[in-house]
Amino acid sequence: MGLFDQIKEGLLGNLGGEGGSGLAGMLDHAMGILNNPETGGLSGLIESFKNKGLGEIASSWVSTGKNLPISAEQIQQVLGSDTIRDIAAKANISMEDVSSGLSRFLPQMVDKLTPNGKLPEE
Repeated sequence: MGLFDQIKEGLLGNLGGEGGSGLAGMLDHAMGILNNPETGGLSGLIESFKNKGLGEIASSWVSTGKNLPISAEQIQQVLGSDTIRDIAAKANISMEDVSSGLSRFLPQMVDKLTPNGKLPEE
């Protein structure tokens, strides 16, 4: 089992069965964003947050301290409506559920991918 699968299972396990296959699909596509070399992977995603004025929030997820929260609206601002719509269609859930779910889980996903407080080498 790969690191992404472990993270996904951990996040889904914390829900205690809440969410179903739509949430699992959303997490799969979110992992795809974090692992996409065309967009710079995790480093590119963090850079996108910085470019949108949300660098402090994203940096908190990478660091070893407390993760700052992010709103569904901020997620949509950074990722864009097209990306949110694409994930929603593929996961068969609403755009609102995608934005809300990512605001809830993206901080944890990034945190688990950066246990030493640093972005991994590409």
